[in-house]
Amino acid sequence: MALCGDVGASSLPSELIVHIFSFLPAPDRLRASACCSHWRDCLFYPALWPELRLSLRVALSERPRLEFLMRKCGCFVRELRVEFAADNYVSSSAFDPAPAEPGPASPAAGPASCWCEDPAESPELLPGPQRDSQQSARWLGVLRTYMELVLCVLSSIRGNRNLQKLSLFGDISILQQNGTITKAYLNKVDPGGKKIRQIQQLFVEILANSRQLKWLSCGFMLEIVTPTSLSSLTNPVANTIEHLSLLDNHSPASTTLITAIELERFVHLRSLALDFCDFTAEMARVLANNNHVPLHRLSLLVHHTSLKTKTLNKMPEDEDWKALTRNSANLRVYMMAFDVKSDDMLRILKPSIPLERIHFDSYLTYVSGAVVDLITRQYDTFLTHFILMNDVNDMSGFPDLSENRNEDPLVLLAWRCMRLSLLAIHGYTVWAHNLIAIARLRGPDLKMLEVTEESIDFDQSELADQDVDPVHNLIEQVSIGLARPWRAVMDIELLSVFTEPARHFYREMQNFSEGI
Repeated sequence: MALCGDVGASSLPSELIVHIFSFLPAPDRLRASACCSHWRDCLFYPALWPELRLSLRVALSERPRLEFLMRKCGCFVRELRVEFAADNYVSSSAFDPAPAEPGPASPAAGPASCWCEDPAESPELLPGPQRDSQQSARWLGVLRTYMELVLCVLSSIRGNRNLQKLSLFGDISILQQNGTITKAYLNKVDPGGKKIRQIQQLFVEILANSRQLKWLSCGFMLEIVTPTSLSSLTNPVANTIEHLSLLDNHSPASTTLITAIELERFVHLRSLALDFCDFTAEMARVLANNNHVPLHRLSLLVHHTSLKTKTLNKMPEDEDWKALTRNSANLRVYMMAFDVKSDDMLRILKPSIPLERIHFDSYLTYVSGAVVDLITRQYDTFLTHFILMNDVNDMSGFPDLSENRNEDPLVLLAWRCMRLSLLAIHGYTVWAHNLIAIARLRGPDLKMLEVTEESIDFDQSELADQDVDPVHNLIEQVSIGLARPWRAVMDIELLSVFTEPARHFYREMQNFSEGI
Protein backbone atom coordinates (compact mmCIF):
# COMPACT_ATOMS: atom_id res chain seq x y z
CA MET A 1 0.00 0.00 0.00
CA ALA A 2 2.14 2.87 -1.25
CA LEU A 3 1.02 6.50 -1.16
CA CYS A 4 3.82 8.31 -2.99
CA GLY A 5 7.45 7.43 -3.39
CA ASP A 6 8.71 5.62 -0.31
CA VAL A 7 5.90 6.90 1.94
CA GLY A 8 3.68 3.99 3.05
CA ALA A 9 0.67 3.39 5.25
CA SER A 10 2.88 3.25 8.32
CA SER A 11 3.81 6.90 7.79
CA LEU A 12 0.25 8.21 8.11
CA PRO A 13 -0.41 10.42 11.17
CA SER A 14 -2.08 8.65 14.08
CA GLU A 15 -5.03 11.05 13.94
CA LEU A 16 -5.72 10.08 10.33
CA ILE A 17 -5.48 6.35 11.04
CA VAL A 18 -7.90 6.69 13.96
CA HIS A 19 -10.26 8.64 11.70
CA ILE A 20 -10.10 5.83 9.11
CA PHE A 21 -10.75 3.21 11.84
CA SER A 22 -13.81 5.15 13.03
CA PHE A 23 -15.64 4.25 9.77
CA LEU A 24 -14.95 0.51 10.15
CA PRO A 25 -16.89 -2.09 12.14
CA ALA A 26 -14.93 -3.76 14.92
CA PRO A 27 -13.92 -6.93 12.95
CA ASP A 28 -12.56 -4.82 10.08
CA ARG A 29 -10.64 -2.61 12.50
CA LEU A 30 -8.92 -5.69 13.89
CA ARG A 31 -7.99 -6.89 10.41
CA ALA A 32 -6.76 -3.44 9.37
CA SER A 33 -4.61 -3.16 12.49
CA ALA A 34 -2.50 -6.10 11.18
CA CYS A 35 -1.10 -3.76 8.53
CA CYS A 36 1.82 -2.68 10.73
CA SER A 37 2.78 -1.95 14.33
CA HIS A 38 1.88 1.74 13.96
CA TRP A 39 -1.68 0.88 12.90
CA ARG A 40 -1.87 -1.69 15.67
CA ASP A 41 -0.93 0.98 18.23
CA CYS A 42 -3.79 3.13 16.96
CA LEU A 43 -6.33 0.33 17.29
CA PHE A 44 -7.08 1.00 20.95
CA TYR A 45 -7.41 4.75 20.77
CA PRO A 46 -10.12 5.64 23.37
CA ALA A 47 -12.47 7.31 20.88
CA LEU A 48 -12.75 4.06 18.91
CA TRP A 49 -13.96 1.97 21.85
CA PRO A 50 -16.53 3.98 23.83
CA GLU A 51 -18.54 0.77 24.38
CA LEU A 52 -17.61 -2.86 25.04
CA ARG A 53 -20.06 -5.77 25.07
CA LEU A 54 -18.48 -9.04 26.15
CA SER A 55 -20.00 -12.52 26.38
CA LEU A 56 -17.54 -14.74 28.21
CA ARG A 57 -17.40 -18.49 28.58
CA VAL A 58 -16.43 -19.46 32.09
CA ALA A 59 -13.24 -21.14 30.92
CA LEU A 60 -9.58 -20.55 31.67
CA SER A 61 -8.90 -20.11 27.96
CA GLU A 62 -10.85 -16.85 28.10
CA ARG A 63 -8.58 -15.21 30.65
CA PRO A 64 -5.57 -14.18 28.48
CA ARG A 65 -7.84 -12.60 25.86
CA LEU A 66 -9.92 -10.90 28.53
CA GLU A 67 -6.85 -9.55 30.34
CA PHE A 68 -5.45 -8.15 27.08
CA LEU A 69 -8.71 -6.44 26.12
CA MET A 70 -9.41 -5.02 29.57
CA ARG A 71 -5.81 -3.82 29.92
CA LYS A 72 -6.21 -1.90 26.67
CA CYS A 73 -9.74 -0.53 27.18
CA GLY A 74 -10.65 -0.81 30.85
CA CYS A 75 -9.24 2.55 31.89
CA PHE A 76 -11.24 4.61 29.37
CA VAL A 77 -14.31 2.64 28.20
CA ARG A 78 -17.54 4.56 28.82
CA GLU A 79 -20.05 1.71 28.50
CA LEU A 80 -19.20 -1.82 29.62
CA ARG A 81 -21.51 -4.82 29.40
CA VAL A 82 -20.23 -8.23 30.49
CA GLU A 83 -22.19 -11.49 30.40
CA PHE A 84 -20.82 -14.76 31.67
CA ALA A 85 -22.15 -17.48 29.34
CA ALA A 86 -24.46 -19.99 30.96
CA ASP A 87 -23.43 -22.87 28.64
CA ASN A 88 -20.58 -23.82 30.92
CA TYR A 89 -22.77 -23.76 34.00
CA VAL A 90 -25.49 -26.02 32.68
CA SER A 91 -23.45 -28.73 31.04
CA SER A 92 -20.50 -30.38 32.67
CA SER A 93 -19.23 -31.21 29.19
CA ALA A 94 -18.92 -27.50 28.45
CA PHE A 95 -16.19 -27.00 31.01
CA ASP A 96 -12.60 -26.48 29.97
CA PRO A 97 -10.82 -29.54 31.38
CA ALA A 98 -7.30 -28.25 30.80
CA PRO A 99 -6.10 -25.65 33.33
CA ALA A 100 -3.08 -24.74 31.22
CA GLU A 101 -2.83 -21.50 29.29
CA PRO A 102 -3.86 -21.82 25.62
CA GLY A 103 -1.06 -22.75 23.28
CA PRO A 104 -0.50 -24.21 19.82
CA ALA A 105 -1.49 -27.66 21.00
CA SER A 106 -4.67 -26.55 22.75
CA PRO A 107 -7.94 -27.67 21.17
CA ALA A 108 -10.14 -25.10 19.52
CA ALA A 109 -12.78 -24.01 22.01
CA GLY A 110 -16.17 -22.92 20.78
CA PRO A 111 -19.04 -21.60 22.91
CA ALA A 112 -19.79 -25.06 24.22
CA SER A 113 -16.80 -27.12 23.26
CA CYS A 114 -15.51 -30.21 25.03
CA TRP A 115 -12.65 -32.64 24.64
CA CYS A 116 -11.53 -35.70 26.54
CA GLU A 117 -8.28 -37.59 26.18
CA ASP A 118 -10.08 -40.84 26.96
CA PRO A 119 -13.75 -41.44 26.07
CA ALA A 120 -14.01 -43.71 29.08
CA GLU A 121 -13.47 -40.64 31.28
CA SER A 122 -16.61 -38.98 29.99
CA PRO A 123 -18.82 -38.17 33.03
CA GLU A 124 -21.81 -39.94 31.51
CA LEU A 125 -19.89 -43.25 31.34
CA LEU A 126 -18.50 -43.27 34.87
CA PRO A 127 -20.07 -45.15 37.81
CA GLY A 128 -22.48 -43.13 40.01
CA PRO A 129 -20.21 -42.12 42.94
CA GLN A 130 -17.23 -41.44 40.65
CA ARG A 131 -19.42 -39.43 38.28
CA ASP A 132 -20.82 -37.35 41.17
CA SER A 133 -17.31 -36.70 42.47
CA GLN A 134 -16.08 -35.57 39.06
CA GLN A 135 -19.20 -33.46 38.55
CA SER A 136 -18.62 -31.74 41.90
CA ALA A 137 -15.00 -31.05 40.97
CA ARG A 138 -16.11 -29.50 37.68
CA TRP A 139 -18.61 -27.24 39.43
CA LEU A 140 -15.91 -26.10 41.84
CA GLY A 141 -13.68 -25.40 38.84
CA VAL A 142 -16.40 -23.36 37.16
CA LEU A 143 -16.89 -21.24 40.28
CA ARG A 144 -13.16 -20.74 40.71
CA THR A 145 -12.74 -19.64 37.09
CA TYR A 146 -15.80 -17.41 37.34
CA MET A 147 -14.25 -15.53 40.27
CA GLU A 148 -10.96 -15.08 38.40
CA LEU A 149 -12.74 -13.57 35.39
CA VAL A 150 -14.81 -11.25 37.57
CA LEU A 151 -11.65 -10.06 39.33
CA CYS A 152 -10.02 -9.41 35.95
CA VAL A 153 -12.92 -7.26 34.76
CA LEU A 154 -13.35 -5.26 37.97
CA SER A 155 -9.66 -4.62 38.59
CA SER A 156 -9.26 -3.13 35.10
CA ILE A 157 -12.00 -0.51 35.56
CA ARG A 158 -11.43 0.39 39.22
CA GLY A 159 -9.88 3.76 38.31
CA ASN A 160 -12.09 4.60 35.32
CA ARG A 161 -13.74 7.94 36.09
CA ASN A 162 -15.32 8.18 32.64
CA LEU A 163 -17.50 5.09 33.09
CA GLN A 164 -21.12 5.96 32.35
CA LYS A 165 -22.74 2.57 32.00
CA LEU A 166 -21.82 -0.66 33.82
CA SER A 167 -23.77 -3.87 33.32
CA LEU A 168 -22.72 -7.24 34.78
CA PHE A 169 -24.61 -10.52 34.36
CA GLY A 170 -23.47 -13.79 35.92
CA ASP A 171 -26.47 -16.17 35.80
CA ILE A 172 -25.54 -17.70 39.15
CA SER A 173 -29.13 -18.94 39.43
CA ILE A 174 -28.09 -21.61 36.91
CA LEU A 175 -25.35 -22.73 39.26
CA GLN A 176 -27.87 -22.98 42.07
CA GLN A 177 -29.81 -25.61 40.13
CA ASN A 178 -26.95 -27.96 40.95
CA GLY A 179 -27.56 -27.27 44.61
CA THR A 180 -27.62 -24.30 46.97
CA ILE A 181 -24.34 -22.41 47.00
CA THR A 182 -23.74 -22.53 50.73
CA LYS A 183 -20.90 -20.86 52.65
CA ALA A 184 -19.31 -24.27 53.09
CA TYR A 185 -19.45 -24.91 49.34
CA LEU A 186 -17.97 -21.49 48.58
CA ASN A 187 -15.23 -22.08 51.13
CA LYS A 188 -13.97 -24.99 49.00
CA VAL A 189 -13.49 -22.58 46.10
CA ASP A 190 -12.47 -19.52 48.08
CA PRO A 191 -11.03 -20.51 51.49
CA GLY A 192 -11.81 -17.82 54.01
CA GLY A 193 -13.76 -15.78 51.46
CA LYS A 194 -10.66 -13.85 50.38
CA LYS A 195 -11.62 -13.54 46.70
CA ILE A 196 -15.24 -12.70 47.49
CA ARG A 197 -14.10 -9.84 49.73
CA GLN A 198 -11.66 -8.71 47.05
CA ILE A 199 -14.46 -8.67 44.45
CA GLN A 200 -16.74 -6.73 46.78
CA GLN A 201 -13.98 -4.22 47.58
CA LEU A 202 -13.22 -3.66 43.89
CA PHE A 203 -16.91 -3.03 43.20
CA VAL A 204 -17.00 -0.47 46.02
CA GLU A 205 -13.89 1.24 44.60
CA ILE A 206 -15.46 1.43 41.14
CA LEU A 207 -18.55 3.12 42.57
CA ALA A 208 -16.50 5.45 44.79
CA ASN A 209 -14.27 6.53 41.87
CA SER A 210 -17.10 7.02 39.37
CA ARG A 211 -17.97 10.58 38.36
CA GLN A 212 -20.26 10.13 35.34
CA LEU A 213 -22.14 6.91 36.12
CA LYS A 214 -25.71 6.96 34.79
CA TRP A 215 -26.50 3.24 34.49
CA LEU A 216 -25.64 0.57 37.07
CA SER A 217 -26.90 -2.96 36.48
CA CYS A 218 -25.88 -6.12 38.30
CA GLY A 219 -27.81 -9.33 37.72
CA PHE A 220 -27.31 -12.76 39.29
CA MET A 221 -23.69 -12.03 40.17
CA LEU A 222 -22.40 -14.08 43.09
CA GLU A 223 -22.19 -11.85 46.19
CA ILE A 224 -20.70 -8.90 44.31
CA VAL A 225 -23.16 -6.38 45.77
CA THR A 226 -23.60 -6.01 49.52
CA PRO A 227 -26.10 -3.91 51.51
CA THR A 228 -23.39 -1.26 51.96
CA SER A 229 -22.08 -1.13 48.37
CA LEU A 230 -24.25 1.76 47.18
CA SER A 231 -23.21 3.95 50.10
CA SER A 232 -19.82 4.35 48.37
CA LEU A 233 -21.48 6.40 45.62
CA THR A 234 -21.06 10.13 46.18
CA ASN A 235 -24.27 12.14 46.45
CA PRO A 236 -23.71 13.97 43.12
CA VAL A 237 -23.37 10.61 41.30
CA ALA A 238 -26.30 8.97 43.10
CA ASN A 239 -28.44 12.01 42.29
CA THR A 240 -27.79 11.63 38.56
CA ILE A 241 -28.10 7.84 38.10
CA GLU A 242 -31.00 7.06 35.77
CA HIS A 243 -31.06 3.25 35.87
CA LEU A 244 -30.41 0.92 38.79
CA SER A 245 -30.68 -2.86 38.62
CA LEU A 246 -29.84 -5.11 41.58
CA LEU A 247 -30.99 -8.69 41.01
CA ASP A 248 -29.56 -11.31 43.36
CA ASN A 249 -31.78 -14.03 44.79
CA HIS A 250 -28.67 -15.47 46.52
CA SER A 251 -28.64 -12.73 49.17
CA PRO A 252 -29.47 -13.89 52.75
CA ALA A 253 -33.00 -13.52 54.09
CA SER A 254 -32.06 -10.76 56.51
CA THR A 255 -30.46 -8.48 53.88
CA THR A 256 -31.65 -6.19 51.13
CA LEU A 257 -29.29 -4.64 48.63
CA ILE A 258 -30.96 -1.23 48.85
CA THR A 259 -33.24 0.34 51.44
CA ALA A 260 -35.92 2.98 51.06
CA ILE A 261 -33.67 5.48 52.83
CA GLU A 262 -30.83 4.78 50.36
CA LEU A 263 -33.27 5.07 47.46
CA GLU A 264 -34.06 8.66 48.44
CA ARG A 265 -30.68 9.71 47.04
CA PHE A 266 -31.56 8.46 43.53
CA VAL A 267 -33.83 11.37 42.65
CA HIS A 268 -33.35 11.10 38.87
CA LEU A 269 -34.02 7.38 38.65
CA ARG A 270 -36.12 6.57 35.58
CA SER A 271 -35.86 2.77 35.60
CA LEU A 272 -35.41 0.30 38.45
CA ALA A 273 -35.02 -3.49 38.64
CA LEU A 274 -35.19 -5.35 41.96
CA ASP A 275 -36.16 -8.59 43.61
CA PHE A 276 -39.88 -8.26 44.33
CA CYS A 277 -39.40 -9.07 48.02
CA ASP A 278 -36.99 -6.11 48.29
CA PHE A 279 -39.43 -3.67 46.67
CA THR A 280 -41.41 -2.55 49.71
CA ALA A 281 -44.38 -0.28 50.21
CA GLU A 282 -42.00 2.27 51.72
CA MET A 283 -39.94 2.25 48.51
CA ALA A 284 -43.08 2.79 46.43
CA ARG A 285 -43.90 5.83 48.59
CA VAL A 286 -40.35 7.22 48.16
CA LEU A 287 -40.64 6.92 44.37
CA ALA A 288 -44.10 8.50 44.47
CA ASN A 289 -42.69 11.59 46.17
CA ASN A 290 -42.65 14.76 44.10
CA ASN A 291 -38.92 15.16 44.81
CA HIS A 292 -38.26 12.23 42.45
CA VAL A 293 -38.58 12.39 38.70
CA PRO A 294 -41.33 10.11 37.35
CA LEU A 295 -40.34 6.45 37.19
CA HIS A 296 -40.85 5.00 33.69
CA ARG A 297 -39.77 1.37 33.99
CA LEU A 298 -39.93 -1.06 36.91
CA SER A 299 -38.72 -4.67 36.52
CA LEU A 300 -39.45 -7.08 39.35
CA LEU A 301 -38.08 -10.60 39.85
CA VAL A 302 -40.34 -12.89 41.88
CA HIS A 303 -38.25 -15.93 42.84
CA HIS A 304 -39.36 -18.91 44.90
CA THR A 305 -36.00 -18.84 46.73
CA SER A 306 -36.69 -15.31 47.97
CA LEU A 307 -40.27 -16.16 48.90
CA LYS A 308 -38.99 -19.00 51.10
CA THR A 309 -36.71 -16.72 53.10
CA LYS A 310 -38.38 -13.31 52.86
CA THR A 311 -41.87 -12.07 53.59
CA LEU A 312 -44.52 -10.52 51.35
CA ASN A 313 -45.93 -8.51 54.25
CA LYS A 314 -43.97 -5.41 53.27
CA MET A 315 -44.92 -5.45 49.58
CA PRO A 316 -46.81 -2.45 48.13
CA GLU A 317 -50.57 -2.57 48.53
CA ASP A 318 -52.95 -1.34 45.87
CA GLU A 319 -53.07 2.16 47.38
CA ASP A 320 -49.26 2.36 47.13
CA TRP A 321 -49.41 1.42 43.45
CA LYS A 322 -52.09 4.05 42.85
CA ALA A 323 -49.96 6.73 44.49
CA LEU A 324 -46.92 5.68 42.46
CA THR A 325 -48.78 5.78 39.14
CA ARG A 326 -50.21 9.22 39.97
CA ASN A 327 -46.66 10.60 40.13
CA SER A 328 -45.41 8.34 37.30
CA ALA A 329 -48.21 8.30 34.75
CA ASN A 330 -46.06 6.55 32.12
CA LEU A 331 -44.82 3.80 34.44
CA ARG A 332 -44.79 0.29 32.99
CA VAL A 333 -43.93 -2.89 34.91
CA TYR A 334 -42.12 -6.04 33.75
CA MET A 335 -42.46 -9.05 36.06
CA MET A 336 -40.62 -12.38 35.96
CA ALA A 337 -41.86 -15.22 38.19
CA PHE A 338 -39.54 -18.21 38.81
CA ASP A 339 -41.40 -21.23 40.20
CA VAL A 340 -43.89 -19.13 42.16
CA LYS A 341 -47.03 -20.75 43.53
CA SER A 342 -50.33 -19.52 42.14
CA ASP A 343 -51.57 -18.53 45.61
CA ASP A 344 -48.58 -16.20 45.99
CA MET A 345 -49.11 -14.71 42.53
CA LEU A 346 -52.76 -13.98 43.38
CA ARG A 347 -51.49 -11.98 46.39
CA ILE A 348 -48.80 -10.17 44.43
CA LEU A 349 -50.83 -9.07 41.40
CA LYS A 350 -52.51 -5.91 42.64
CA PRO A 351 -55.11 -4.30 40.34
CA SER A 352 -53.29 -0.95 39.99
CA ILE A 353 -49.96 -2.37 38.78
CA PRO A 354 -49.41 -1.07 35.21
CA LEU A 355 -48.22 -4.52 34.11
CA GLU A 356 -46.93 -4.52 30.54
CA ARG A 357 -44.90 -7.76 30.49
CA ILE A 358 -45.05 -10.95 32.52
CA HIS A 359 -42.93 -14.08 32.22
CA PHE A 360 -43.67 -17.29 34.13
CA ASP A 361 -40.96 -19.94 34.35
CA SER A 362 -41.70 -23.09 36.35
CA TYR A 363 -39.88 -26.30 37.26
CA LEU A 364 -41.70 -27.54 40.34
CA THR A 365 -45.08 -25.84 40.14
CA TYR A 366 -47.24 -24.39 37.40
CA VAL A 367 -49.48 -21.39 36.78
CA SER A 368 -53.19 -21.89 37.34
CA GLY A 369 -56.01 -20.75 35.09
CA ALA A 370 -57.13 -18.42 37.90
CA VAL A 371 -53.87 -16.47 37.64
CA VAL A 372 -54.23 -16.10 33.86
CA ASP A 373 -57.85 -14.99 34.33
CA LEU A 374 -56.77 -12.37 36.87
CA ILE A 375 -54.09 -11.01 34.53
CA THR A 376 -56.62 -10.88 31.69
CA ARG A 377 -59.15 -8.89 33.75
CA GLN A 378 -56.76 -6.50 35.49
CA TYR A 379 -54.15 -5.68 32.87
CA ASP A 380 -56.00 -5.71 29.55
CA THR A 381 -55.08 -2.03 29.02
CA PHE A 382 -51.31 -2.51 29.41
CA LEU A 383 -50.30 -6.11 28.69
CA THR A 384 -48.11 -6.61 25.59
CA HIS A 385 -45.91 -9.64 26.47
CA PHE A 386 -47.06 -12.93 28.02
CA ILE A 387 -44.66 -15.88 28.40
CA LEU A 388 -45.70 -19.18 29.94
CA MET A 389 -42.95 -21.74 30.48
CA ASN A 390 -43.18 -25.06 32.32
CA ASP A 391 -39.98 -27.11 32.12
CA VAL A 392 -41.40 -30.48 33.12
CA ASN A 393 -39.66 -33.79 32.49
CA ASP A 394 -42.86 -35.72 31.77
CA MET A 395 -43.89 -34.56 28.30
CA SER A 396 -47.21 -36.40 28.58
CA GLY A 397 -48.31 -34.54 31.68
CA PHE A 398 -48.71 -30.92 30.59
CA PRO A 399 -51.27 -28.97 32.64
CA ASP A 400 -54.39 -27.85 30.79
CA LEU A 401 -55.49 -24.34 31.77
CA SER A 402 -58.87 -24.82 30.09
CA GLU A 403 -59.77 -27.92 32.09
CA ASN A 404 -63.21 -27.67 33.75
CA ARG A 405 -63.75 -24.24 32.17
CA ASN A 406 -66.19 -23.01 29.56
CA GLU A 407 -63.61 -20.72 27.96
CA ASP A 408 -59.89 -21.21 27.54
CA PRO A 409 -57.98 -18.59 29.62
CA LEU A 410 -55.42 -18.06 26.85
CA VAL A 411 -58.15 -17.34 24.30
CA LEU A 412 -59.72 -14.83 26.71
CA LEU A 413 -56.28 -13.27 27.17
CA ALA A 414 -55.96 -12.78 23.41
CA TRP A 415 -59.49 -11.39 23.21
CA ARG A 416 -59.32 -8.88 26.05
CA CYS A 417 -55.68 -7.74 25.89
CA MET A 418 -55.84 -5.62 22.77
CA ARG A 419 -52.15 -4.61 22.91
CA LEU A 420 -50.81 -8.17 23.18
CA SER A 421 -47.90 -8.49 20.73
CA LEU A 422 -45.92 -11.46 22.10
CA LEU A 423 -47.23 -14.82 23.30
CA ALA A 424 -44.85 -17.72 24.02
CA ILE A 425 -45.95 -21.05 25.52
CA HIS A 426 -44.15 -24.28 26.42
CA GLY A 427 -45.14 -27.05 28.81
CA TYR A 428 -48.86 -26.24 28.90
CA THR A 429 -51.51 -27.93 26.77
CA VAL A 430 -52.62 -25.64 23.94
CA TRP A 431 -55.55 -27.06 21.98
CA ALA A 432 -55.24 -26.61 18.22
CA HIS A 433 -58.66 -24.96 17.84
CA ASN A 434 -57.80 -22.49 20.62
CA LEU A 435 -54.49 -21.66 18.94
CA ILE A 436 -56.37 -20.88 15.72
CA ALA A 437 -58.78 -18.69 17.72
CA ILE A 438 -55.88 -16.76 19.28
CA ALA A 439 -54.34 -16.13 15.84
CA ARG A 440 -57.66 -14.90 14.46
CA LEU A 441 -58.39 -12.65 17.45
CA ARG A 442 -55.05 -10.86 17.47
CA GLY A 443 -54.15 -11.16 13.79
CA PRO A 444 -51.00 -9.40 12.51
CA ASP A 445 -50.79 -7.35 15.73
CA LEU A 446 -49.50 -10.50 17.45
CA LYS A 447 -45.90 -10.04 16.28
CA MET A 448 -44.60 -13.20 17.94
CA LEU A 449 -46.53 -16.42 18.58
CA GLU A 450 -44.11 -19.09 19.82
CA VAL A 451 -45.67 -22.42 20.84
CA THR A 452 -43.62 -25.60 21.08
CA GLU A 453 -44.80 -28.56 19.05
CA GLU A 454 -45.11 -30.86 22.06
CA SER A 455 -47.46 -28.37 23.77
CA ILE A 456 -50.08 -28.57 21.00
CA ASP A 457 -52.87 -31.12 21.27
CA PHE A 458 -55.84 -31.96 19.05
CA ASP A 459 -59.44 -32.63 20.03
CA GLN A 460 -60.15 -36.20 18.98
CA SER A 461 -63.86 -35.53 18.35
CA GLU A 462 -62.96 -32.77 15.89
CA LEU A 463 -60.37 -34.92 14.15
CA ALA A 464 -63.05 -37.46 13.28
CA ASP A 465 -64.93 -34.80 11.29
CA GLN A 466 -61.90 -33.62 9.30
CA ASP A 467 -60.67 -35.10 6.04
CA VAL A 468 -57.46 -33.02 5.98
CA ASP A 469 -54.21 -33.52 7.85
CA PRO A 470 -54.75 -31.81 11.26
CA VAL A 471 -51.17 -30.48 11.53
CA HIS A 472 -51.27 -29.03 8.03
CA ASN A 473 -54.69 -27.50 8.74
CA LEU A 474 -53.42 -25.95 11.99
CA ILE A 475 -50.41 -24.38 10.28
CA GLU A 476 -52.58 -23.07 7.46
CA GLN A 477 -55.29 -21.59 9.71
CA VAL A 478 -52.86 -19.93 12.14
CA SER A 479 -50.86 -18.51 9.21
CA ILE A 480 -54.07 -17.06 7.73
CA GLY A 481 -55.04 -15.57 11.08
CA LEU A 482 -51.62 -13.93 11.57
CA ALA A 483 -51.36 -12.92 7.90
CA ARG A 484 -47.86 -14.43 7.73
CA PRO A 485 -46.29 -17.90 7.58
CA TRP A 486 -46.28 -19.64 10.96
CA ARG A 487 -44.96 -22.90 12.37
CA ALA A 488 -44.76 -24.41 15.81
CA VAL A 489 -41.38 -24.39 17.54
CA MET A 490 -39.81 -27.75 16.68
CA ASP A 491 -36.59 -27.38 18.68
CA ILE A 492 -36.90 -25.68 22.05
CA GLU A 493 -33.12 -25.22 22.20
CA LEU A 494 -33.35 -22.55 19.49
CA LEU A 495 -35.17 -20.06 21.73
CA SER A 496 -33.41 -18.47 24.71
CA VAL A 497 -36.77 -17.52 26.20
CA PHE A 498 -37.28 -21.24 26.93
CA THR A 499 -33.71 -22.46 27.56
CA GLU A 500 -32.09 -19.48 29.34
CA PRO A 501 -34.88 -17.70 31.21
CA ALA A 502 -32.64 -15.68 33.54
CA ARG A 503 -30.47 -14.42 30.67
CA HIS A 504 -33.58 -13.70 28.58
CA PHE A 505 -35.13 -11.75 31.45
CA TYR A 506 -31.96 -9.76 32.05
CA ARG A 507 -31.56 -8.81 28.39
CA GLU A 508 -35.24 -7.99 28.00
CA MET A 509 -35.09 -5.93 31.19
CA GLN A 510 -32.19 -3.94 29.71
CA ASN A 511 -34.09 -3.33 26.46
CA PHE A 512 -37.26 -2.56 28.42
CA SER A 513 -35.40 0.03 30.51
CA GLU A 514 -33.61 1.57 27.53
CA GLY A 515 -36.87 1.93 25.59
CA ILE A 516 -38.10 4.92 27.60
